[in-house]
Amino acid sequence: MTKPNQPDPKFENEGSKIDQFVDFVVKALKPGGLTVGSVGAFWSLFVDSDIPKALASGLIGFMISLGASFLKPIHKGTQDRLAKAGESANKALDHGLAKVSGVEEQYYRCQAWACRRQKSEGVIQHDGIFLPLLEEIYVPLELDASSLPAGWRTFPDQHLEKSNRDVVCGRKIWDLLSKTKREVTFRQIVVLAWGGYGKTTLLKHIAHTYGMDQQEDKYGVPRRVPFLLVLRKHRDRLAQEQPPTLPELIKNHHIPDLPDSDKLADLPKDWVEKQLRQGKAVVMLDGFDEVASGQRPAVARWINDQMRHYSKSVFIVTSRPKAYTEQEPADRLELSTRLWVQDFNEAQRRDFVEHWYLCQERYARGGDTTPDVQHDAQAAAKELLTQIEARQELKDLAKNPLLLNMIVTFHRRFPGVELPKRRVELYREICILQLRDRPGARKLETCLINCDAQLILQRLALSMMEAHEERLDRSVLLDRIGTYLVQQREKVQPQDFLTQVVQISELLVEREPGEFEFAHLSLQEYLAATQIADAKQEALLYKHLQNDWWKQTILLYASQVNPTPLIREALSQKAIDLAYTIQQDTTKRLDLTAEELAAFEKTTSEVETSRYATLEQLLQTQQWREADQETYRLMITTVGKEDGQFLNSHDLKTFPCEDLQMLDRLWVKYSDGKWGFSVQKRIWEECGSPTDYNEFTRTFCDRIGWTNNGNWQEEPTYDLQNSLDGELPGIFSKVGLGGVLFSRAKTCRL
Repeated sequence: MTKPNQPDPKFENEGSKIDQFVDFVVKALKPGGLTVGSVGAFWSLFVDSDIPKALASGLIGFMISLGASFLKPIHKGTQDRLAKAGESANKALDHGLAKVSGVEEQYYRCQAWACRRQKSEGVIQHDGIFLPLLEEIYVPLELDASSLPAGWRTFPDQHLEKSNRDVVCGRKIWDLLSKTKREVTFRQIVVLAWGGYGKTTLLKHIAHTYGMDQQEDKYGVPRRVPFLLVLRKHRDRLAQEQPPTLPELIKNHHIPDLPDSDKLADLPKDWVEKQLRQGKAVVMLDGFDEVASGQRPAVARWINDQMRHYSKSVFIVTSRPKAYTEQEPADRLELSTRLWVQDFNEAQRRDFVEHWYLCQERYARGGDTTPDVQHDAQAAAKELLTQIEARQELKDLAKNPLLLNMIVTFHRRFPGVELPKRRVELYREICILQLRDRPGARKLETCLINCDAQLILQRLALSMMEAHEERLDRSVLLDRIGTYLVQQREKVQPQDFLTQVVQISELLVEREPGEFEFAHLSLQEYLAATQIADAKQEALLYKHLQNDWWKQTILLYASQVNPTPLIREALSQKAIDLAYTIQQDTTKRLDLTAEELAAFEKTTSEVETSRYATLEQLLQTQQWREADQETYRLMITTVGKEDGQFLNSHDLKTFPCEDLQMLDRLWVKYSDGKWGFSVQKRIWEECGSPTDYNEFTRTFCDRIGWTNNGNWQEEPTYDLQNSLDGELPGIFSKVGLGGVLFSRAKTCRL
């Protein structure tokens, strides 16, 4: 017995045959209706086709009269079957006629229009700075393919220079979408990244490309029907006891919200269901992390149910990492393909900045693209890119697309002014610009200048962090603003303050009617961190050191103060990775006094000792498999990535020597000199230091036991007595980056 909304398998073949019938009807009708001439053509199509004989009488009956019912059956035994076939054919015919009338194509356009503008959350619009179209400045994201099966990873061209080889490199989303018909695993994709990495923009790009029918020419991908659903809009519906089905959600809530949706009233009632069931749809569910933690189990169950019911269609979910990876096992959302968004590289930064500046200059000149316009755009882009590439701290910021967008906006707004060096400085400049400089330049009479608007927003942001809130209803928001205004003895009314913050500063936005949030969560985190720093309330953070919701706020706070006491508290609570991250950020800025620096350096040694304590214990007790996994965790966190991601060649080329040396010392010590990176490096050199992938596997990997006659082993033996020298650590045994690591080991003098 089939479940509700789940197609009955016995009708699958019949459905495809009925589709053939409908296609013939459409072909007959397109020339100008059912006439004598078209009947002949129609009959010719029928004779040459493989339409099932069971539908022959129905076809002839349709030809006789559009208003006639499907032929009255002669034999009672065929009556029910023909009635069902006639009903299915009539529904399918509605769909075919919808194609003829163009209403289906109208849906594509409506979905594309909804994604046409590139309005990045968190990027404030300024006077004289124009909002580009998505297709004008979109830069394809690189997705970490390391978690894919080995055959789907991109391997290097053997003719590339050694410095350009990167075995585990990025894949584009269209690489996977082109394989979904054959590879079932690619029909369920989760895209993971922290805020500002372009997850929403990626889905908008997909929806816009399908909607404008550009996917075939650009990427060689067949067309699908795009449905882009923002989960924060529907989370309450999906978390209720009897949530709508996916077709109901799309028909009753998604389609009516699209621009020009009144033209979609003639869509057949079962059109959405049919696209999903036949695998013609790509369903994009944006922002699983924006679903409240208490609602996530129910929403995860709902998504899992829809993916089972419509398994032929493609599902893409986006989320911040922790919200996806730290779900409860009983109600876990689990998609078969997990992809991480990679940092923007130099080429992506260049493409974005150049495209963005060309749009700005073109819009400012009334749409001209003459040589002088192009020259000015190129000059401004080059000047900005030169600044970014000359300073590592700016390159670190520009890895994040949102921060790069903020940087380029700041650069155009203030040409010639030195760019902010750190993330906290960038947010500080944005707040000053929006709350003071912008209304001042426009000579506006506003309470944003006359009262301390930022302090009110800081208090608001901190209250939202403490309540784990990303958005507030108007009434709740006005109550809180009113309280803060009274506390500061300001006479302005809460509604006036809110209106001016939204309309002038744009730091708060009304994303949905009556529902407000900060322009981006990162701005909320910055303002909350600043409030804690201003009020000297560091102790407030101590109870949140293990809470991922607070991580960015803690890091932004640490960037504004002497973080030594915070690091010590993190160590005492065994929040070792957080302590290490704070320490690394502080080391980069080095703006402490001599006394503070001495205390900080003492704390640094404590961090290093604590950080490697778990690995040393595992090695000492000969838990080799667990020690190998801990080595991976230490290396991935050292380069600022999350558990589940993989190291690439850039990570290894810049890996800190002191950390690599510490890892090696521990492995060599507890394996009695049999295992370790230095042991592997020595064997690699004895094999001729191969960097070509095939040569690397043929010589080195066979030598240490990662491969056997070129065939990869399932896993290392984890047996000290019976393994080959150099077998462990084995974290690179499947990704082929050992050559890059050993080159780094040589530089670090292992």
